[in-house]
Amino acid sequence: MVTPGSFNLSKPSAVNLDYPIALQSLILHLKRLPGIGSRSAERMALWLLQQPPGTLDALADVLVLVEREIRPCQVCGFFATTAGCAICTAPDRDTRVLCVVEQPTDILPIERTGAFKGHYHSLGGRLAPLDNVGPEDLRIGELVERLRVGEFEEVVLATSADVAGEATSNYLVEILRPSNVRLTRLAQGLSVGGGLDTADSLTLHRAFQHRRNLSHDA
Repeated sequence: MVTPGSFNLSKPSAVNLDYPIALQSLILHLKRLPGIGSRSAERMALWLLQQPPGTLDALADVLVLVEREIRPCQVCGFFATTAGCAICTAPDRDTRVLCVVEQPTDILPIERTGAFKGHYHSLGGRLAPLDNVGPEDLRIGELVERLRVGEFEEVVLATSADVAGEATSNYLVEILRPSNVRLTRLAQGLSVGGGLDTADSLTLHRAFQHRRNLSHDA
Protein backbone atom coordinates (compact mmCIF):
# COMPACT_ATOMS: atom_id res chain seq x y z
CA MET A 1 0.00 0.00 0.00
CA VAL A 2 1.27 3.39 -0.94
CA THR A 3 1.37 5.74 1.98
CA PRO A 4 1.17 9.52 1.70
CA GLY A 5 4.57 11.11 1.38
CA SER A 6 6.15 8.06 -0.23
CA PHE A 7 6.55 10.03 -3.49
CA ASN A 8 8.81 13.06 -3.85
CA LEU A 9 6.48 15.60 -5.42
CA SER A 10 9.08 18.40 -5.56
CA LYS A 11 10.29 19.68 -8.95
CA PRO A 12 13.33 17.91 -10.37
CA SER A 13 16.53 19.93 -10.09
CA ALA A 14 17.65 21.63 -13.32
CA VAL A 15 20.71 20.24 -15.03
CA ASN A 16 23.66 22.65 -14.79
CA LEU A 17 24.56 22.57 -18.47
CA ASP A 18 27.03 24.97 -20.07
CA TYR A 19 29.44 25.17 -23.00
CA PRO A 20 32.64 23.14 -22.83
CA ILE A 21 35.50 24.80 -20.95
CA ALA A 22 37.43 25.69 -24.12
CA LEU A 23 34.41 27.45 -25.62
CA GLN A 24 33.68 29.27 -22.36
CA SER A 25 37.27 30.50 -22.33
CA LEU A 26 36.93 31.81 -25.90
CA ILE A 27 33.75 33.69 -24.98
CA LEU A 28 35.45 35.25 -21.95
CA HIS A 29 38.37 36.44 -24.08
CA LEU A 30 36.06 37.92 -26.72
CA LYS A 31 34.17 39.80 -24.00
CA ARG A 32 37.36 41.73 -23.29
CA LEU A 33 37.20 43.37 -26.72
CA PRO A 34 35.89 46.97 -26.74
CA GLY A 35 32.13 47.20 -27.19
CA ILE A 36 31.58 43.44 -26.94
CA GLY A 37 29.08 42.19 -24.36
CA SER A 38 28.22 38.69 -23.21
CA ARG A 39 25.69 37.95 -25.94
CA SER A 40 27.87 39.38 -28.71
CA ALA A 41 30.88 37.39 -27.48
CA GLU A 42 28.79 34.22 -27.44
CA ARG A 43 27.53 34.79 -31.00
CA MET A 44 31.06 35.51 -32.23
CA ALA A 45 32.42 32.36 -30.62
CA LEU A 46 29.67 30.19 -32.11
CA TRP A 47 30.20 31.79 -35.52
CA LEU A 48 33.91 31.01 -35.37
CA LEU A 49 33.13 27.37 -34.58
CA GLN A 50 30.98 27.11 -37.71
CA GLN A 51 33.73 28.26 -40.08
CA PRO A 52 35.54 25.83 -42.42
CA PRO A 53 38.43 23.80 -41.01
CA GLY A 54 41.64 25.80 -40.82
CA THR A 55 39.97 29.19 -40.30
CA LEU A 56 40.79 29.34 -36.61
CA ASP A 57 44.35 28.21 -37.28
CA ALA A 58 44.78 31.06 -39.78
CA LEU A 59 43.31 33.54 -37.31
CA ALA A 60 45.59 32.29 -34.54
CA ASP A 61 48.62 32.64 -36.82
CA VAL A 62 47.70 36.25 -37.65
CA LEU A 63 47.25 37.13 -33.98
CA VAL A 64 50.66 35.68 -33.14
CA LEU A 65 52.22 37.55 -36.09
CA VAL A 66 50.71 40.86 -34.97
CA GLU A 67 51.90 40.35 -31.40
CA ARG A 68 55.40 39.54 -32.61
CA GLU A 69 55.87 42.22 -35.30
CA ILE A 70 53.65 45.23 -34.59
CA ARG A 71 54.87 47.76 -32.05
CA PRO A 72 54.54 51.51 -31.41
CA CYS A 73 57.02 53.66 -33.29
CA GLN A 74 59.55 55.01 -30.80
CA VAL A 75 59.52 58.38 -32.58
CA CYS A 76 55.93 59.23 -33.51
CA GLY A 77 53.90 56.54 -31.72
CA PHE A 78 52.25 55.20 -34.89
CA PHE A 79 52.06 51.47 -35.62
CA ALA A 80 55.43 50.17 -36.76
CA THR A 81 57.05 46.88 -37.68
CA THR A 82 60.50 45.51 -37.12
CA ALA A 83 61.52 47.44 -40.25
CA GLY A 84 60.41 50.75 -38.72
CA CYS A 85 57.57 53.24 -39.14
CA ALA A 86 56.34 53.88 -42.68
CA ILE A 87 55.86 57.59 -41.99
CA CYS A 88 59.05 58.37 -40.09
CA THR A 89 61.22 56.49 -42.59
CA ALA A 90 59.61 58.07 -45.69
CA PRO A 91 62.15 60.33 -47.42
CA ASP A 92 59.57 62.73 -48.91
CA ARG A 93 57.96 63.97 -45.68
CA ASP A 94 58.18 67.64 -44.75
CA THR A 95 60.54 67.77 -41.77
CA ARG A 96 59.49 71.34 -40.92
CA VAL A 97 55.90 70.57 -39.84
CA LEU A 98 54.76 68.33 -36.98
CA CYS A 99 51.13 67.35 -36.37
CA VAL A 100 50.23 66.38 -32.80
CA VAL A 101 47.34 63.94 -32.35
CA GLU A 102 45.88 62.12 -29.36
CA GLN A 103 46.01 58.52 -30.56
CA PRO A 104 47.91 56.64 -33.29
CA THR A 105 44.54 55.87 -34.93
CA ASP A 106 44.04 59.63 -35.47
CA ILE A 107 46.89 59.66 -37.97
CA LEU A 108 45.21 57.53 -40.66
CA PRO A 109 42.19 59.82 -41.26
CA ILE A 110 44.57 62.75 -41.79
CA GLU A 111 46.83 60.73 -44.09
CA ARG A 112 43.89 59.61 -46.22
CA THR A 113 42.97 63.20 -47.02
CA GLY A 114 46.36 63.78 -48.64
CA ALA A 115 46.32 67.32 -47.19
CA PHE A 116 49.25 66.88 -44.80
CA LYS A 117 52.77 65.81 -45.77
CA GLY A 118 54.68 66.47 -42.57
CA HIS A 119 55.45 64.29 -39.57
CA TYR A 120 53.27 63.20 -36.66
CA HIS A 121 53.47 62.83 -32.91
CA SER A 122 50.91 60.75 -31.00
CA LEU A 123 50.45 61.67 -27.36
CA GLY A 124 48.96 58.29 -26.49
CA GLY A 125 45.89 59.92 -24.97
CA ARG A 126 44.72 63.27 -23.62
CA LEU A 127 44.50 65.03 -20.31
CA ALA A 128 41.66 63.65 -18.18
CA PRO A 129 42.07 64.46 -14.47
CA LEU A 130 38.89 62.59 -13.53
CA ASP A 131 40.44 59.43 -15.04
CA ASN A 132 43.81 60.12 -13.39
CA VAL A 133 45.47 60.91 -16.72
CA GLY A 134 47.98 63.73 -16.29
CA PRO A 135 50.80 65.18 -18.40
CA GLU A 136 53.22 62.57 -17.08
CA ASP A 137 51.04 59.83 -18.58
CA LEU A 138 51.29 61.25 -22.09
CA ARG A 139 54.17 61.46 -24.56
CA ILE A 140 54.65 65.17 -23.93
CA GLY A 141 58.26 64.88 -22.81
CA GLU A 142 59.09 63.08 -26.06
CA LEU A 143 57.37 65.86 -27.98
CA VAL A 144 59.42 68.57 -26.30
CA GLU A 145 62.60 66.60 -27.03
CA ARG A 146 61.69 66.22 -30.70
CA LEU A 147 61.28 69.97 -31.01
CA ARG A 148 64.59 70.55 -29.26
CA VAL A 149 66.66 68.36 -31.56
CA GLY A 150 64.60 68.68 -34.76
CA GLU A 151 64.17 71.38 -37.37
CA PHE A 152 60.43 71.86 -37.02
CA GLU A 153 59.07 75.33 -37.75
CA GLU A 154 55.37 74.62 -37.09
CA VAL A 155 53.42 72.38 -34.71
CA VAL A 156 49.81 71.66 -35.67
CA LEU A 157 47.65 70.73 -32.69
CA ALA A 158 45.04 68.25 -33.93
CA THR A 159 43.44 67.20 -30.67
CA SER A 160 39.70 66.67 -30.32
CA ALA A 161 37.26 69.58 -30.18
CA ASP A 162 35.70 68.46 -26.88
CA VAL A 163 36.55 69.67 -23.39
CA ALA A 164 39.40 67.19 -22.83
CA GLY A 165 40.87 67.89 -26.26
CA GLU A 166 40.74 71.64 -25.69
CA ALA A 167 42.37 71.28 -22.29
CA THR A 168 45.15 69.18 -23.81
CA SER A 169 45.67 71.69 -26.59
CA ASN A 170 45.83 74.63 -24.16
CA TYR A 171 48.32 72.80 -21.99
CA LEU A 172 50.53 72.05 -24.98
CA VAL A 173 50.49 75.71 -26.00
CA GLU A 174 51.86 76.68 -22.60
CA ILE A 175 54.49 73.96 -22.66
CA LEU A 176 55.63 74.49 -26.25
CA ARG A 177 55.56 78.28 -26.40
CA PRO A 178 59.23 78.60 -25.27
CA SER A 179 60.34 76.39 -28.17
CA ASN A 180 59.87 79.31 -30.61
CA VAL A 181 57.97 77.27 -33.18
CA ARG A 182 54.74 78.40 -34.79
CA LEU A 183 51.78 76.81 -32.96
CA THR A 184 48.58 76.28 -34.95
CA ARG A 185 45.26 74.55 -34.29
CA LEU A 186 43.04 72.78 -36.80
CA ALA A 187 40.15 75.01 -37.89
CA GLN A 188 36.79 74.06 -36.43
CA GLY A 189 33.30 74.95 -37.56
CA LEU A 190 30.39 73.78 -39.67
CA SER A 191 30.85 70.48 -41.44
CA VAL A 192 30.50 70.27 -45.21
CA GLY A 193 26.87 69.56 -46.08
CA GLY A 194 25.67 70.38 -42.58
CA GLY A 195 22.99 72.91 -41.73
CA LEU A 196 22.68 75.41 -38.90
CA ASP A 197 19.76 73.48 -37.43
CA THR A 198 21.95 70.44 -36.73
CA ALA A 199 25.00 72.30 -35.35
CA ASP A 200 25.56 72.61 -31.62
CA SER A 201 26.39 75.94 -29.96
CA LEU A 202 30.12 75.21 -29.65
CA THR A 203 30.37 74.35 -33.35
CA LEU A 204 28.59 77.57 -34.30
CA HIS A 205 30.85 79.53 -31.99
CA ARG A 206 33.93 78.04 -33.66
CA ALA A 207 32.48 78.72 -37.10
CA PHE A 208 32.07 82.41 -36.30
CA GLN A 209 35.44 82.58 -34.61
CA HIS A 210 37.28 81.14 -37.64
CA ARG A 211 35.19 82.69 -40.41
CA ARG A 212 36.99 83.64 -43.63
CA ASN A 213 37.28 87.07 -45.21
CA LEU A 214 35.90 86.46 -48.72
CA SER A 215 36.69 90.00 -49.83
CA HIS A 216 40.39 89.18 -49.97
CA ASP A 217 40.18 85.59 -51.19
CA ALA A 218 41.66 84.88 -54.59
